[in-house]
Amino acid sequence: MTKVTFVLSKDPSTQQGGDIELSRVAMRLAAEAFDVSAICLSDERPGFMITDVVEGGLPLTRVPKGRVQPARLLIDSLRKRRSLVHVRFDIDELLKAIENSDADVFVAEHSYMAETFLRSTRFGATGLVINTINTESQVWLASRGFLGRIEGPRLLRDEIRTARAADAVGCYEIEEAQMYQQNGIRGARWLEVTLPNIAQVDVSSTPRRLVFVGGRDWPPNQEGFLHALRLWPRIADGIPDAELNVVGAKKTGAKDPVYPDGVRDLGFVDDLSAFLGGCRALMAPIKTGGGVRVKLLDSIRMGLPVVGSSPAVGSLKDLFELPTFDDDESFIAECRRFLLDRDAAVSAGNKLYEINTALWLQRRPQHAVEELLRAGIRV
Repeated sequence: MTKVTFVLSKDPSTQQGGDIELSRVAMRLAAEAFDVSAICLSDERPGFMITDVVEGGLPLTRVPKGRVQPARLLIDSLRKRRSLVHVRFDIDELLKAIENSDADVFVAEHSYMAETFLRSTRFGATGLVINTINTESQVWLASRGFLGRIEGPRLLRDEIRTARAADAVGCYEIEEAQMYQQNGIRGARWLEVTLPNIAQVDVSSTPRRLVFVGGRDWPPNQEGFLHALRLWPRIADGIPDAELNVVGAKKTGAKDPVYPDGVRDLGFVDDLSAFLGGCRALMAPIKTGGGVRVKLLDSIRMGLPVVGSSPAVGSLKDLFELPTFDDDESFIAECRRFLLDRDAAVSAGNKLYEINTALWLQRRPQHAVEELLRAGIRV
Protein backbone atom coordinates (compact mmCIF):
# COMPACT_ATOMS: atom_id res chain seq x y z
CA MET A 1 0.00 0.00 0.00
CA THR A 2 1.26 3.49 -0.85
CA LYS A 3 2.67 5.30 2.18
CA VAL A 4 1.52 8.88 2.63
CA THR A 5 2.96 11.20 5.29
CA PHE A 6 1.23 14.46 6.19
CA VAL A 7 3.46 17.34 7.32
CA LEU A 8 1.57 19.53 9.79
CA SER A 9 2.18 22.87 11.48
CA LYS A 10 0.04 21.83 14.47
CA ASP A 11 -0.29 18.73 16.63
CA PRO A 12 -3.40 16.80 15.50
CA SER A 13 -3.62 14.94 18.80
CA THR A 14 -3.79 18.00 21.06
CA GLN A 15 -4.53 21.21 19.15
CA GLN A 16 -7.77 22.72 17.91
CA GLY A 17 -8.62 25.13 15.13
CA GLY A 18 -10.20 25.13 11.71
CA ASP A 19 -7.03 24.28 9.81
CA ILE A 20 -5.99 21.31 11.94
CA GLU A 21 -9.56 19.98 11.99
CA LEU A 22 -9.60 19.98 8.18
CA SER A 23 -6.23 18.20 8.26
CA ARG A 24 -7.70 15.54 10.54
CA VAL A 25 -10.58 15.08 8.09
CA ALA A 26 -8.15 14.79 5.16
CA MET A 27 -6.05 12.19 7.00
CA ARG A 28 -9.12 10.12 7.88
CA LEU A 29 -10.27 10.15 4.28
CA ALA A 30 -6.77 9.34 3.02
CA ALA A 31 -6.51 6.40 5.44
CA GLU A 32 -9.30 4.65 3.54
CA ALA A 33 -6.97 4.19 0.55
CA PHE A 34 -3.40 4.71 1.82
CA ASP A 35 -1.04 3.86 4.67
CA VAL A 36 -1.13 7.22 6.46
CA SER A 37 1.27 8.74 8.99
CA ALA A 38 2.13 12.28 10.05
CA ILE A 39 4.98 14.54 11.13
CA CYS A 40 3.92 17.58 13.13
CA LEU A 41 5.37 20.61 14.83
CA SER A 42 4.42 20.49 18.48
CA ASP A 43 5.02 22.04 21.88
CA GLU A 44 4.55 18.59 23.44
CA ARG A 45 7.37 16.15 24.14
CA PRO A 46 9.05 15.27 20.83
CA GLY A 47 9.21 11.70 19.57
CA PHE A 48 7.08 8.96 18.04
CA MET A 49 3.62 7.90 19.17
CA ILE A 50 0.43 6.30 17.89
CA THR A 51 -2.68 8.49 18.16
CA ASP A 52 -6.36 7.78 17.60
CA VAL A 53 -6.76 10.61 15.07
CA VAL A 54 -7.62 8.05 12.38
CA GLU A 55 -9.31 4.69 12.76
CA GLY A 56 -6.74 2.02 13.54
CA GLY A 57 -4.22 4.58 14.82
CA LEU A 58 -2.09 7.31 13.26
CA PRO A 59 1.71 6.98 13.54
CA LEU A 60 2.78 10.48 14.55
CA THR A 61 6.26 11.97 14.86
CA ARG A 62 6.39 15.12 16.94
CA VAL A 63 9.06 17.71 16.16
CA PRO A 64 9.82 20.70 18.41
CA LYS A 65 8.24 23.82 16.97
CA GLY A 66 10.67 26.14 18.71
CA ARG A 67 10.17 29.75 19.70
CA VAL A 68 10.14 32.60 17.25
CA GLN A 69 13.36 34.63 17.31
CA PRO A 70 12.29 37.91 15.65
CA ALA A 71 15.75 39.24 14.78
CA ARG A 72 16.92 35.90 13.33
CA LEU A 73 13.63 35.50 11.47
CA LEU A 74 13.97 38.92 9.85
CA ILE A 75 17.61 38.34 8.88
CA ASP A 76 16.84 34.93 7.35
CA SER A 77 13.84 36.35 5.52
CA LEU A 78 15.98 39.04 3.91
CA ARG A 79 18.89 36.68 3.23
CA LYS A 80 16.73 33.96 1.66
CA ARG A 81 14.38 36.45 -0.05
CA ARG A 82 11.36 34.66 1.36
CA SER A 83 8.37 35.70 3.44
CA LEU A 84 8.50 35.65 7.22
CA VAL A 85 5.96 32.81 7.39
CA HIS A 86 7.80 30.53 4.98
CA VAL A 87 11.10 31.11 6.79
CA ARG A 88 9.47 30.56 10.19
CA PHE A 89 8.29 27.06 9.30
CA ASP A 90 11.50 25.87 7.64
CA ILE A 91 12.96 23.96 10.59
CA ASP A 92 16.08 21.75 10.82
CA GLU A 93 14.44 19.23 13.17
CA LEU A 94 11.63 18.84 10.66
CA LEU A 95 14.21 18.17 7.95
CA LYS A 96 15.59 15.24 9.95
CA ALA A 97 12.13 13.72 10.37
CA ILE A 98 11.42 14.02 6.64
CA GLU A 99 14.74 12.43 5.76
CA ASN A 100 14.03 9.52 8.12
CA SER A 101 10.55 8.87 6.70
CA ASP A 102 9.94 6.08 4.19
CA ALA A 103 6.88 7.76 2.69
CA ASP A 104 6.07 7.48 -1.01
CA VAL A 105 4.18 10.79 -0.95
CA PHE A 106 4.47 13.78 1.38
CA VAL A 107 1.48 16.08 1.93
CA ALA A 108 2.26 19.61 3.14
CA GLU A 109 -0.74 21.00 4.98
CA HIS A 110 -0.29 24.73 4.21
CA SER A 111 2.08 25.92 1.50
CA TYR A 112 4.73 26.98 4.01
CA MET A 113 5.03 23.42 5.33
CA ALA A 114 6.54 22.41 1.98
CA GLU A 115 9.64 24.55 2.50
CA THR A 116 11.63 22.04 4.53
CA PHE A 117 10.75 19.21 2.14
CA LEU A 118 12.03 21.25 -0.79
CA ARG A 119 15.53 21.37 0.70
CA SER A 120 15.55 17.69 1.64
CA THR A 121 17.09 14.86 -0.37
CA ARG A 122 13.56 13.51 -0.84
CA PHE A 123 12.66 16.37 -3.17
CA GLY A 124 12.74 15.18 -6.76
CA ALA A 125 12.65 11.51 -5.78
CA THR A 126 9.43 11.43 -3.74
CA GLY A 127 6.03 12.90 -4.53
CA LEU A 128 4.94 16.19 -2.98
CA VAL A 129 1.32 17.29 -2.61
CA ILE A 130 0.36 20.66 -1.11
CA ASN A 131 -3.01 21.17 0.55
CA THR A 132 -3.09 24.96 0.81
CA ILE A 133 -5.87 25.13 3.49
CA ASN A 134 -6.22 28.86 2.75
CA THR A 135 -4.47 31.62 0.83
CA GLU A 136 -2.28 32.96 3.62
CA SER A 137 -1.17 35.91 1.48
CA GLN A 138 -4.72 37.24 1.19
CA VAL A 139 -5.28 36.98 4.93
CA TRP A 140 -2.10 38.92 5.68
CA LEU A 141 -2.89 41.54 3.08
CA ALA A 142 -6.41 42.09 4.41
CA SER A 143 -5.87 41.88 8.15
CA ARG A 144 -2.32 42.72 9.22
CA GLY A 145 -2.02 46.38 8.34
CA PHE A 146 1.31 47.78 7.18
CA LEU A 147 3.16 44.50 7.75
CA GLY A 148 0.52 42.67 5.75
CA ARG A 149 0.95 45.05 2.82
CA ILE A 150 4.65 44.24 2.79
CA GLU A 151 4.41 40.52 3.45
CA GLY A 152 1.28 39.76 1.39
CA PRO A 153 3.01 39.93 -2.02
CA ARG A 154 6.05 38.07 -0.66
CA LEU A 155 3.79 35.34 0.71
CA LEU A 156 1.98 35.05 -2.61
CA ARG A 157 5.30 34.69 -4.40
CA ASP A 158 6.28 31.90 -2.00
CA GLU A 159 2.90 30.17 -2.39
CA ILE A 160 3.23 30.11 -6.16
CA ARG A 161 6.88 29.00 -5.99
CA THR A 162 6.16 26.06 -3.69
CA ALA A 163 3.07 25.09 -5.73
CA ARG A 164 5.15 24.94 -8.91
CA ALA A 165 7.51 22.52 -7.18
CA ALA A 166 4.67 20.20 -6.13
CA ASP A 167 3.17 17.30 -8.08
CA ALA A 168 -0.36 18.39 -7.13
CA VAL A 169 -2.04 21.20 -5.21
CA GLY A 170 -5.38 20.97 -3.40
CA CYS A 171 -7.48 24.02 -2.46
CA TYR A 172 -10.67 24.39 -0.47
CA GLU A 173 -11.81 27.32 -2.62
CA ILE A 174 -12.49 27.20 -6.36
CA GLU A 175 -11.12 30.72 -6.86
CA GLU A 176 -7.85 29.78 -5.19
CA ALA A 177 -7.42 26.73 -7.44
CA GLN A 178 -8.13 28.94 -10.47
CA MET A 179 -5.50 31.44 -9.30
CA TYR A 180 -2.87 28.71 -9.24
CA GLN A 181 -3.97 27.40 -12.62
CA GLN A 182 -3.67 30.90 -14.08
CA ASN A 183 -0.09 30.93 -12.80
CA GLY A 184 0.71 27.78 -14.77
CA ILE A 185 0.11 25.19 -12.04
CA ARG A 186 -1.96 22.62 -13.89
CA GLY A 187 -2.08 20.23 -10.96
CA ALA A 188 -4.12 22.65 -8.82
CA ARG A 189 -7.65 21.52 -8.05
CA TRP A 190 -10.62 22.25 -5.81
CA LEU A 191 -11.14 19.77 -2.98
CA GLU A 192 -14.82 18.96 -2.51
CA VAL A 193 -14.39 17.99 1.13
CA THR A 194 -17.12 18.22 3.77
CA LEU A 195 -17.66 16.64 7.19
CA PRO A 196 -19.68 13.42 7.61
CA ASN A 197 -23.19 13.87 9.00
CA ILE A 198 -23.94 13.41 12.67
CA ALA A 199 -27.34 13.36 14.38
CA GLN A 200 -29.54 16.10 12.96
CA VAL A 201 -30.38 18.98 15.26
CA ASP A 202 -34.06 19.56 15.98
CA VAL A 203 -34.17 23.18 14.85
CA SER A 204 -37.90 23.34 15.64
CA SER A 205 -37.17 23.06 19.37
CA THR A 206 -34.37 25.63 19.54
CA PRO A 207 -34.70 29.02 21.26
CA ARG A 208 -34.11 32.30 19.44
CA ARG A 209 -30.36 31.90 19.74
CA LEU A 210 -27.72 32.60 17.11
CA VAL A 211 -24.08 31.61 17.48
CA PHE A 212 -20.77 32.97 16.22
CA VAL A 213 -17.90 30.46 16.34
CA GLY A 214 -14.18 31.03 15.88
CA GLY A 215 -10.89 31.34 17.74
CA ARG A 216 -10.13 35.05 17.67
CA ASP A 217 -6.35 34.85 17.56
CA TRP A 218 -6.98 34.26 13.84
CA PRO A 219 -7.42 37.83 12.48
CA PRO A 220 -10.40 37.10 10.15
CA ASN A 221 -12.32 35.63 13.10
CA GLN A 222 -11.61 38.63 15.36
CA GLU A 223 -12.70 40.96 12.57
CA GLY A 224 -15.91 38.97 12.05
CA PHE A 225 -16.61 38.83 15.79
CA LEU A 226 -16.41 42.62 16.16
CA HIS A 227 -18.65 43.06 13.13
CA ALA A 228 -21.19 40.64 14.62
CA LEU A 229 -21.32 42.76 17.78
CA ARG A 230 -21.95 45.88 15.70
CA LEU A 231 -24.83 44.19 13.86
CA TRP A 232 -26.45 42.53 16.86
CA PRO A 233 -28.54 45.44 18.26
CA ARG A 234 -30.29 45.76 14.88
CA ILE A 235 -30.72 41.99 14.57
CA ALA A 236 -32.28 41.72 18.03
CA ASP A 237 -34.38 44.89 17.85
CA GLY A 238 -37.90 44.08 19.01
CA ILE A 239 -37.06 40.43 19.78
CA PRO A 240 -36.72 40.45 23.60
CA ASP A 241 -35.62 36.81 23.95
CA ALA A 242 -33.01 36.91 21.15
CA GLU A 243 -29.53 35.69 22.08
CA LEU A 244 -26.13 35.76 20.44
CA ASN A 245 -23.62 33.31 21.88
CA VAL A 246 -19.96 33.70 20.95
CA VAL A 247 -17.84 30.55 21.09
CA GLY A 248 -14.07 30.33 20.69
CA ALA A 249 -10.97 31.55 22.49
CA LYS A 250 -10.60 35.31 22.81
CA LYS A 251 -7.82 37.16 21.02
CA THR A 252 -4.74 37.05 23.22
CA GLY A 253 -4.13 40.39 24.94
CA ALA A 254 -7.21 42.06 23.45
CA LYS A 255 -9.39 44.24 25.65
CA ASP A 256 -12.99 43.05 25.97
CA PRO A 257 -15.36 45.10 23.81
CA VAL A 258 -18.67 46.47 25.06
CA TYR A 259 -21.15 43.63 24.67
CA PRO A 260 -24.68 44.60 23.57
CA ASP A 261 -27.66 43.22 25.47
CA GLY A 262 -28.32 39.58 24.66
CA VAL A 263 -24.70 38.69 23.86
CA ARG A 264 -22.79 36.08 25.85
CA ASP A 265 -19.09 35.43 25.18
CA LEU A 266 -18.56 31.83 26.27
CA GLY A 267 -15.02 31.24 25.07
CA PHE A 268 -14.09 27.59 24.56
CA VAL A 269 -16.84 24.97 24.99
CA ASP A 270 -16.05 21.31 25.64
CA ASP A 271 -18.64 19.84 23.27
CA LEU A 272 -19.18 22.14 20.30
CA SER A 273 -21.61 19.82 18.53
CA ALA A 274 -23.85 19.57 21.59
CA PHE A 275 -23.76 23.32 22.02
CA LEU A 276 -24.63 24.02 18.37
CA GLY A 277 -27.58 21.68 18.77
CA GLY A 278 -29.19 24.28 21.04
CA CYS A 279 -28.92 27.14 18.54
CA ARG A 280 -31.28 28.35 15.81
CA ALA A 281 -28.54 29.24 13.29
CA LEU A 282 -24.84 30.03 12.85
CA MET A 283 -23.97 33.58 11.82
CA ALA A 284 -20.70 34.31 9.99
CA PRO A 285 -20.32 37.97 8.95
CA ILE A 286 -16.73 37.35 7.88
CA LYS A 287 -14.95 39.98 5.81
CA THR A 288 -11.78 38.00 5.06
CA GLY A 289 -12.04 34.29 4.19
CA GLY A 290 -9.89 31.48 5.48
CA GLY A 291 -10.80 30.57 9.02
CA VAL A 292 -14.48 29.81 9.31
CA ARG A 293 -15.00 27.04 6.73
CA VAL A 294 -14.83 24.16 9.19
CA LYS A 295 -17.34 25.91 11.48
CA LEU A 296 -19.82 26.10 8.61
CA LEU A 297 -19.19 22.44 7.83
CA ASP A 298 -19.78 21.59 11.51
CA SER A 299 -23.15 23.30 11.25
CA ILE A 300 -24.07 21.76 7.90
CA ARG A 301 -23.27 18.23 9.07
CA MET A 302 -25.99 18.51 11.73
CA GLY A 303 -28.49 20.52 9.68
CA LEU A 304 -28.02 23.84 11.48
CA PRO A 305 -28.91 26.83 9.25
CA VAL A 306 -26.13 29.23 8.24
CA VAL A 307 -26.20 32.98 7.63
CA GLY A 308 -22.92 33.86 5.98
CA SER A 309 -21.13 36.42 3.87
CA SER A 310 -19.43 35.50 0.59
CA PRO A 311 -15.94 35.30 2.20
CA ALA A 312 -17.34 33.00 4.90
CA VAL A 313 -19.26 30.66 2.60
CA GLY A 314 -16.80 30.65 -0.30
CA SER A 315 -17.11 27.64 -2.60
CA LEU A 316 -19.69 26.06 -0.32
CA LYS A 317 -22.21 28.44 -1.89
CA ASP A 318 -22.77 26.35 -5.01
CA LEU A 319 -22.14 23.00 -3.34
CA PHE A 320 -24.90 23.56 -0.76
CA GLU A 321 -27.00 26.13 -2.64
CA LEU A 322 -26.27 28.59 0.16
CA PRO A 323 -27.32 32.22 -0.31
CA THR A 324 -24.79 34.82 0.83
CA PHE A 325 -25.37 38.20 2.48
CA ASP A 326 -22.66 40.82 1.98
CA ASP A 327 -24.38 44.06 2.95
CA ASP A 328 -25.48 44.75 6.49
CA GLU A 329 -29.15 45.14 5.63
CA SER A 330 -29.55 41.75 3.96
CA PHE A 331 -27.44 39.99 6.62
CA ILE A 332 -29.52 41.47 9.43
CA ALA A 333 -32.76 40.59 7.63
CA GLU A 334 -31.79 36.94 7.21
CA CYS A 335 -30.76 36.61 10.85
CA ARG A 336 -34.08 38.12 11.93
CA ARG A 337 -35.97 35.81 9.57
CA PHE A 338 -34.52 32.71 11.22
CA LEU A 339 -35.12 34.10 14.72
CA LEU A 340 -38.74 34.99 14.00
CA ASP A 341 -39.74 32.25 11.53
CA ARG A 342 -38.99 28.84 13.02
CA ASP A 343 -40.32 27.02 9.95
CA ALA A 344 -37.93 28.91 7.66
CA ALA A 345 -35.00 27.85 9.83
CA VAL A 346 -36.20 24.23 9.87
CA SER A 347 -36.49 24.17 6.08
CA ALA A 348 -33.01 25.68 5.60
CA GLY A 349 -31.43 23.19 8.01
CA ASN A 350 -33.16 20.21 6.38
CA LYS A 351 -31.88 21.23 2.95
CA LEU A 352 -28.25 21.45 4.13
CA TYR A 353 -28.46 18.08 5.88
CA GLU A 354 -29.95 16.36 2.84
CA ILE A 355 -27.33 17.74 0.45
CA ASN A 356 -24.47 16.68 2.71
CA THR A 357 -25.99 13.21 3.10
CA ALA A 358 -26.02 12.84 -0.68
CA LEU A 359 -22.38 13.96 -1.00
CA TRP A 360 -21.22 11.26 1.40
CA LEU A 361 -23.41 8.57 -0.14
CA GLN A 362 -21.71 9.39 -3.44
CA ARG A 363 -18.30 9.32 -1.65
CA ARG A 364 -17.33 12.61 -3.19
CA PRO A 365 -15.10 13.76 -0.28
CA GLN A 366 -13.25 10.42 -0.33
CA HIS A 367 -12.72 10.57 -4.09
CA ALA A 368 -11.47 14.18 -3.92
CA VAL A 369 -8.73 13.36 -1.40
CA GLU A 370 -7.77 10.06 -3.01
CA GLU A 371 -7.41 11.60 -6.47
CA LEU A 372 -5.29 14.45 -5.09
CA LEU A 373 -2.89 12.09 -3.34
CA ARG A 374 -2.65 9.69 -6.29
CA ALA A 375 -1.41 12.63 -8.35
CA GLY A 376 1.62 12.69 -6.06
CA ILE A 377 2.64 9.08 -6.66
CA ARG A 378 5.78 8.85 -8.78
CA VAL A 379 5.94 5.76 -10.99
